[in-house]
This record gives sequence, C-alpha cells and structure tokens, in this order.
Amino acid sequence: MIESRDIATLVAVGDSFTEGLEDELTESGRHRGWADRVATSLSLANGTLRYANLAVRGHLLDQVVARQMPVALSLEPDLVTFHAGPNDVLRPRIELAGVLRRYDAAVAALRATGVDVLLFTVIERAGGTGRTADRLAARFAAFNAQVRESADRHGAMLADVGSVAALQDRRMFHEDRLHLAPEGHARVAAVVLERLGVVDAHLLGGAPGWWREPLPALVRPPRRADLAADVRWVRRYLLPWAGRRLRGVSSGDRILAKQVELVDLVSPTAER
Repeated sequence: MIESRDIATLVAVGDSFTEGLEDELTESGRHRGWADRVATSLSLANGTLRYANLAVRGHLLDQVVARQMPVALSLEPDLVTFHAGPNDVLRPRIELAGVLRRYDAAVAALRATGVDVLLFTVIERAGGTGRTADRLAARFAAFNAQVRESADRHGAMLADVGSVAALQDRRMFHEDRLHLAPEGHARVAAVVLERLGVVDAHLLGGAPGWWREPLPALVRPPRRADLAADVRWVRRYLLPWAGRRLRGVSSGDRILAKQVELVDLVSPTAER
C-alpha cells in the first residue's frame, strides 16, 4: 500500500464531505476541509505535493463516477480519495442494493487503472436518536459494510471513520447535523494521515491516535431546549432540503469544484 512519502500527486473526489463544507473558510472564500488539511500536511512532510479537489456538494454516486473520476484519472494521481454514495443513501426512495453494486463497480474501475485508492466509511450517527435516526443509521451501516468489503476485495485503502466513536458526538458536526464542523474535519484528516503512515504529531495535529479521544463531557440541556433546537433544525435545514428534493434541485447544481487543476503545494522549507 502507498505511504505518504510516495505520494507526489493527490486527487480527491466526492461530495460535500470531501469538498469540506462547514470547515473554516480560506482566503478564497471556500471551506478548507479534511482533504485540504491532508494535502497541506503531505506537502510539509514531502516538501511538495500536486493536489486537486474535484468534489462537489450534493453529487450522487453516479455523478461522481461520470463527472469526477475521468478527470481525476487524467491527472495521473498516485492516490485518489473516493467518497461517494451517502447522498444516495439519504434519499427516501432509494434502491440501496443498486447503490451498493454501483459503488463496488466504481472502486473496481478505479483500481483497474493501477491507481491507489483510499475509501471512507460514513459516520452513521450525528448524535441523533429516534426512528428517523435509527433508520438512517441502519442504511449507513449497510453502506459501510459494502465499503469495507469493496476495500478488501479490490485492494483499496480504508479510512474507517465510521467506527470512530468520538466522531458521532454531535459537537463534531455543524448545526445542520450533516456536515462536519472544524473539529470533525481535523480529526478525519488525522485518520487519513495515520492511514498513510504519518506519525509526526505536528502534521497530525496531535499525538498519534488523538482523534479517538472523546470531547469533554457536556451537561445536557433541559428537554425543552432540546425540542427548541430540533424545531430550529427542521425549519432551517430539513424543510429546505426536502424542498430541493421535491423540485429536483441539488445544492451543488451551480457549484464548481474547488480545485479542478493540479496546484503545486510547496513547503516553506523546500523553497529555501
């Protein structure tokens, strides 16, 4: 399996998870995200890195395969990070078995080119409870089982973030309960870097394994406050999401990929 020192070109494909939504903003006005964090750390470790991020929020599995994968492969990467399918799983009327088959076929196609591939399980819960949360968690558990099977079958690497208990803390997520907050992105970046063999605490953002540590215990608010937060969430996020589904509109319809062409990231020490 490829390690950090062997990666000269990194290309990330996927949806909002890889685009980096709700992480801190960069000077460009786009969110940073775990993939950018990984790229920066690899450039520091190796002196330089060529990097592209083709991910677009809202993209379904078939869109990632049709629109992003060919571009990614044309850039001749040493490593492709691939995260696609969760947006399909979220949809109410989805034929899950078909999504899982197409996911496996996409991984097989990537690996058939000889490129190294890093897959991700999905965080099954964002601290939620109740029947809807249970139903989605069950779907995501089935999706994760396929991701692990595909990684094993096709010789892909795996960042098993779905098994990290600390990442299921709602405080790891933005208030929309869908996208990671900066702390969550930092931890996912550390998971990826360790999977690539990085052990330097400066590059990881902490000692190896720090991303497994739970946040300090939080005093739960009164039930009334919880209910009020749920109502706000429904109004601000769930209803607009449902409205887009009814209109056949995606949050990524007019969004361009963050970094379509390879950019050279050079460590300051390498420039001397």
